Amino acid sequence: MGDRYASFANSGPGRNLVKRLGLPDPPRLRRHRAGDPIAAGPVLLGVSQGGRLGEEIRKVLSGAGTEVLDAPGESHGALVFDATGITGTSALRELYDFFHPNARSLVRSGRVVVLGTPPSEAATPREATAQRALEGLTRSIGKEFGRGITSQLVYVSPGGETALESTLRFLLSGRSAYVSGQVVRIGPGTPPAPADWERPLAGRTALVTGAARGIGAAIARVLARDGADVIALDVPAAGEALAGVANDVRGRALQLDLTTPEAGDRLAAYLSGPLDIIVHNAGITRDRTIAKMDEAGWASVLAVNLAAPERINEVLVERGLIRDGGRVIGVSSIAGIAGNRGQTNYATSKAGVIGLVQSTAPALLEKGITINAVAPGFIETAMTAKMPLMLREAGRRMNSMSQGGLPVDVAETIAWFASPGSGTITGNVVRVCGQSLLGA
Repeated sequence: MGDRYASFANSGPGRNLVKRLGLPDPPRLRRHRAGDPIAAGPVLLGVSQGGRLGEEIRKVLSGAGTEVLDAPGESHGALVFDATGITGTSALRELYDFFHPNARSLVRSGRVVVLGTPPSEAATPREATAQRALEGLTRSIGKEFGRGITSQLVYVSPGGETALESTLRFLLSGRSAYVSGQVVRIGPGTPPAPADWERPLAGRTALVTGAARGIGAAIARVLARDGADVIALDVPAAGEALAGVANDVRGRALQLDLTTPEAGDRLAAYLSGPLDIIVHNAGITRDRTIAKMDEAGWASVLAVNLAAPERINEVLVERGLIRDGGRVIGVSSIAGIAGNRGQTNYATSKAGVIGLVQSTAPALLEKGITINAVAPGFIETAMTAKMPLMLREAGRRMNSMSQGGLPVDVAETIAWFASPGSGTITGNVVRVCGQSLLGA
């Protein structure tokens, strides 16, 4: 089911009515199309006094064919500010001086990116205080600017100055259409750049669980578009749909119930070599309030959504079946961050996915493997189409974009995590929710 309200609001009569009555105004979002430039116009670059990232930002964007301006133009595709030089509260004035005169210069679906230093790695308490303040700025801008404009904060560890390109390409492009108000952390090091940024996953093998439909099918298609050889996995009951997805992406279909005790052994036996990417997308819901929930409803959701990824990771790592430089990516949910009435089992499992990412990231990084997660909000799928009308409309409108996201929005974020250029990004959880009003 499409979003009829959004279609009406973007029509001639609809625009007039929405404006007159002050109704939610869902913009048309700029999403990725092959051959598109990274940004929708020139990028205005600001650098705080003593900032350490300005020249690297300029180098990355200019090398990608993006015009970088030091002085304001008539309009901008993005506003990018290097805030790493802000070492105290008084220096936060530099943010006002940059954004106040340029706030109205962004085109529709423009981008705001602020780069800073992780507060935990700041040289002094005053610097840590000022750097933490950047989160309030970027999240507020995401709610103020409207018109499909997104706003993000990227904390870059000292030593990570040469690891910006993958993240800048993602956040400034149409691939991040439904990602806003997020904080991304880039660690130290210099990851390898792909030979072709349009096909950064060429030569890599990716396993996608729950790939038969919805978000999983979109993930398989985007990873294949970016060059990966995809193994699409789902339960035997979804065999026909799974085969269709595998055929679409010229990949392989694997029917396997990951909750069975022998699933890890069977998966290991199936693989002909180490994986480069594994995406734990498989998930189920069995919604009831905890007072009405039976034991089976609790156990099945935890088994599929959390215990299976945890166990499969352990088997593959132990047997050397995730390559050095590999990517493990989980699918959490805003329910795991904010909770949701009637979903105690689901929210518990999805919060556990976040815990899995954060608890295992350090040990996996020692093996050259990163682990991150996406946390989708309201995404237009067959499942959300079956929701009661009022709940569905609330899910669509309660975010800065005033609309639901698409499965491809989740898939694009996963593809960014999977890129070779994202090799110093680990332990991150990025919400794909249009900056939902729920949760952090």
